[in-house]
Amino acid sequence: MLPYMPPGNDIEFVLYDLFDAETEWAQIPAFDSFDRDTVRAVVTECGKLARDVMAPLSQSSDEEGAHWSDGVVTAPEGFKDAYAALAAGGWLGVSGNPEFGGQGLPKMLTASLEEMFWGANTNLWLYATLTVGAAICVDAHADEDTRRLYLPKFYSGEWTGAMALTEAHAGTDLGLIRTRATPRSDGRYSITGTKIFITSGEHDLAKNIVHLVLAKVPDAPAGSRGISLFLVPKYIPGDDGSLGERNGFESASIEHKMGIKGSATSVINYGDAIGYLIGEPNQGLACMFTMMNYERLSVGIQGLGLAERAYQASSSYAKERVQGRAPEGSRVANTDADAIVGHPDVRRMLLTQRAYNEGGRAFSMYVGLQLDRAKYAPIEAVREKASGFVDLLTPVAKAFITDRGLECTLLGQQVFGGHGYIREWGVEQLVRDVRIAQIYEGANGIQALDLVSRKVLRDGGATVGELIDDIRQTEVPERYTAALDEALSAWQEVTRWLCDSAPSDSNLPGAASVDYLDVTGHVLYAWMWARMAGVSGSTDKRYVADYYFAKLLPRYYSLVASIRGGSASLMQPSSDWF
Repeated sequence: MLPYMPPGNDIEFVLYDLFDAETEWAQIPAFDSFDRDTVRAVVTECGKLARDVMAPLSQSSDEEGAHWSDGVVTAPEGFKDAYAALAAGGWLGVSGNPEFGGQGLPKMLTASLEEMFWGANTNLWLYATLTVGAAICVDAHADEDTRRLYLPKFYSGEWTGAMALTEAHAGTDLGLIRTRATPRSDGRYSITGTKIFITSGEHDLAKNIVHLVLAKVPDAPAGSRGISLFLVPKYIPGDDGSLGERNGFESASIEHKMGIKGSATSVINYGDAIGYLIGEPNQGLACMFTMMNYERLSVGIQGLGLAERAYQASSSYAKERVQGRAPEGSRVANTDADAIVGHPDVRRMLLTQRAYNEGGRAFSMYVGLQLDRAKYAPIEAVREKASGFVDLLTPVAKAFITDRGLECTLLGQQVFGGHGYIREWGVEQLVRDVRIAQIYEGANGIQALDLVSRKVLRDGGATVGELIDDIRQTEVPERYTAALDEALSAWQEVTRWLCDSAPSDSNLPGAASVDYLDVTGHVLYAWMWARMAGVSGSTDKRYVADYYFAKLLPRYYSLVASIRGGSASLMQPSSDWF
């Protein structure tokens, strides 16, 4: 079994040394009671649960997988008790609305808690994270009675949530969905259709499972403008929360997947299932995006959590595994070989993992900080500015962190050599489990296109420029200022070039988008590393910052050149040439 060590010290460093959480939260009445001792206790308890309860089940749940039999779905052995511990500790409600039983913790803090849960046991946390997202959606868009009935059940973990968007013929293009919602005489709707890839759509961990289903009402406008959102519980609850009749949907099967095998991914058939409209008719996609945007940041953190666990494993292995002689000669007398951590290429792999992981931790918590400001800041101008940054950075958080997550878990596997390919060591599972994070909740290529087309081009690069101005106003050590300034200028210049060139080349946004997102991520991580090195009292951060600026930040040179290469080489062959 791979051990897992919660990165509590680094989480506190990012919160307090990097982002000065005490000052930040003191300005927000909703957060002014979260003193450092309270936060340390929360982080510590979360880490214990992740390390001692969740992590030991990770490998066994992968080996066993979820089970399906005649519509009944059973989670792997041990998951019921572990989920009960999550629920009993209130961990599904840490970011929830206090008015309905949530704890109202800052997103900057809960992002770090999620990292530990994802890293310890991705398979188990998937049953919980959809519940957190469903609660956010219901809190934002449902009426008061619905919120009062459902939110306490979500926060307590007594009921779980699921998101039902995808259909076999309609993945990213949700305007093509065929699921129908027919009005009933009692004000409710009858939901009919089939959804696929429904994470936690059916299982045995909670008393009720509440689906948020996208469907179309009669005479709805064509395309995505005609989508509505419905709340469809497995058991119809009474006004007092007691469970009544079984609703009209079932799991037709569960998927057999490359990874996350302990997480049940169902095909769900809805046959005149009772649904409750959330929000206004034909406004369902806007409502669902409240949940999806949460899930996108959370999935980004999935990539980070698994990459951190891979680093912990490969770092430990590299210090124990002896093989060959280090180039500088043996540092240990009377030995036949040296630990592989002395080899430059192994150090490259370990430093790359650490640079992207700790940079990703800082970046994800920075996005969490912007979410907190957008919702709670007492000054409207601060809320509006933060909201713009959240819109810009959400696709970067989802795609860049998960792309680096795969890169880093692969590097962790590579450090193990042949042992990394063997199941018993556990590292190959991390590679399989992290791979889905680049695909679900909007594939990374779609995130990149969203960044370029909807965020950058739509405002002519204004929000990028505003963020760059903010970055230039922060203090960083002199040793990094020239390289950071050069990278910021390159990012700003290529943004202007895209905005100037895209109107005459309709293929350019799609051709440039992935490279542009990677430029954005690498420059933002450079900023994080320069700041971390500046506020850290030890040499640890400076070692990694030096490596990042010397070896990883320069990747943006080739990415900018690729963006300027345009779309012609991509679009020259005809479609049937492929």
